[in-house]
Amino acid sequence: MADQFIAIEDVTKRYRGAGDLLAVDRVSTSIERGQFISILGPSGCGKSTLMQMVAGLAAPSSGRIAIDGKPVTAPQTDVGIVFQDTNLLDWRSVMRNIMLQIEIRKLDRAAYSDRARSLLAMVGLDGFEDKLPHQLSGGMKQRVSICRALIHDPPLLLMDEPFGALDALTRDQLNVDLQDIWLESGKTVIFVTHSISEAVFLSDRVLVMSPRPATVAADIHIDLPRRRPISVRETPAFGAYVNQIRRMFEDWGVLRRATDAPSLRLASGGQA
Repeated sequence: MADQFIAIEDVTKRYRGAGDLLAVDRVSTSIERGQFISILGPSGCGKSTLMQMVAGLAAPSSGRIAIDGKPVTAPQTDVGIVFQDTNLLDWRSVMRNIMLQIEIRKLDRAAYSDRARSLLAMVGLDGFEDKLPHQLSGGMKQRVSICRALIHDPPLLLMDEPFGALDALTRDQLNVDLQDIWLESGKTVIFVTHSISEAVFLSDRVLVMSPRPATVAADIHIDLPRRRPISVRETPAFGAYVNQIRRMFEDWGVLRRATDAPSLRLASGGQA
């Protein structure tokens, strides 16, 4: 029997105020311990809202979320969270940024120093302990934020568009690095992204969310062997998953089909 770790049961989120906004509509799914799940959908559809409810940072209007059998009713302390903005403190070194969680939680700093160094080595930043954030590239900063999220060894890692602001080559490398971290650590990961290829590359399952209000339009199991090299993107199987999801976005009008593209009319003389 599968080891269910997260249960999301008929969850709805409605924002009331000057305008009534239904962000998430009756979402139900379950996530097994150790799975890598991507939440993929159009901009503004409610992906991040769903993740925030899993973290306990927002409360559902109705429905239930449970982690390891315990209802989520408040912000969860036993999770790691990584956002697109790394939010590193400029005046603290790499090591002191990572150890900030340990200080806030009033844990024994000495007991976690070796773990911090091991995490830095895992992400290729061995020797950068004393560097300040302004001395790091964007990709390096995001690696530090991943280490900070994992320092207290949480069973669940939540990632909200963590690589969205990075250049394509750095993003590809961090996809590979994140896969390796996940394979080595065995964490359960929920990863929010706008990138179809990123979701397919990283995930065991891709939850495709509909345009707002978010519902689970498809739960796609990615049957590609691990460890996945970047070159897997060139295979027919990978392309089939990407095309399956892309067609859904085209049907919603989020992506325009090539045949729907407006023609470019040229003025006389061949100039636009």
